[in-house]
Amino acid sequence: MSEDDAPKTAYEIILERLKKKDRDEGVEERPVTDEQRARIGELRKVYEARLAEREIFYQSSRRKAVDLEALDKLEEEYRRDRERITSERDRKIEEVRSGRG
Repeated sequence: MSEDDAPKTAYEIILERLKKKDRDEGVEERPVTDEQRARIGELRKVYEARLAEREIFYQSSRRKAVDLEALDKLEEEYRRDRERITSERDRKIEEVRSGRG
């Protein structure tokens, strides 16, 4: 039995279907260059540091919170900041992958 005749896993079948769907829709698969890979790595490090910095600030502020309302407000701000930072990171990484960044 050759590799082509071997039974495929569910994962392989789904992957083939997704690739076919992309081809049918005209989605172009472009490999990431070494330069893009390096830039993406830099972006990940920068945003990982920003998230860590925000976490430290949040924990510090949390210890100083005097009531439940202040704590709720801090948690909401922290959640929004994490979402904003993560979204910004993902957008910039996509720009690099697409050749715009």
